[in-house]
Amino acid sequence: MTIEESMGAIMAPTTMETTPPVAEHSAFPAIEEYSPPVAPLAPLARSAWTSNHVPRGRRLWTAALSAALLVTAGGLGMLYVDDTNYQNTTRSLTSQTEQLTGQNQNLQTTLTTTQHQLTASQTQVTNLSAELAHPTLGIWNVPQTITGPDYYLAAGVPDTFTYHLKLTASGPISVSILSVKQFGVAVSCVENGRGLTFYCMNHSGSAAGWLGVTSIDADFHLAEGCAAYIAVITAASRVTVTPDVSVTYNPASSATGACA
Repeated sequence: MTIEESMGAIMAPTTMETTPPVAEHSAFPAIEEYSPPVAPLAPLARSAWTSNHVPRGRRLWTAALSAALLVTAGGLGMLYVDDTNYQNTTRSLTSQTEQLTGQNQNLQTTLTTTQHQLTASQTQVTNLSAELAHPTLGIWNVPQTITGPDYYLAAGVPDTFTYHLKLTASGPISVSILSVKQFGVAVSCVENGRGLTFYCMNHSGSAAGWLGVTSIDADFHLAEGCAAYIAVITAASRVTVTPDVSVTYNPASSATGACA
């Protein structure tokens, strides 16, 4: 047979032997076939263009609510601005108040200092006025010596002045302030031999006197309206007297002492 013939011939079916499968015993149970549950059908989605009816009253209420919200938001904004401005103004006023308070304290301190200075100046003026009206002058400050009981130191007490008798001595002394008349009596006492100068100048009468002292610090006023007094210093032995005598101008309005 040629190839062409074989191609044109129909081949008869050939029976093939099959071997039945051998049953195998498995240790695992048979697997059941899984069937997924049937999903329920989803409802049909509503179209976004489905028209809904909104009542007129609801629309008006919504519009009114929106307007109220806008007004409220605007009012809150205005309140915030006003509050910010108020706080800025308050801070500015507080700062100005603190500055003014500091300036006031400085002025008060300056005023207090000025018042103290003024008071001190007024006191000085008062003192100077008093000094000008009643000046004090030193009239005797040179030390002098009394050599014994027959000697004395004498000086006139000026009229219209307060006499400040201040002196020290190296030994006991006696001091008498005599009127002119009393001084004459004391001199007569010495001349007539009734006693030594030390005795007669202190025992013939006096306006003021100090016996047996080593220092004196006293004021004599009877010469403020009288030119009739003499201060006499005596000692029983040799003594050096250191004076610091001064007078203050203080004229009396009328005669005083021996002149009255």
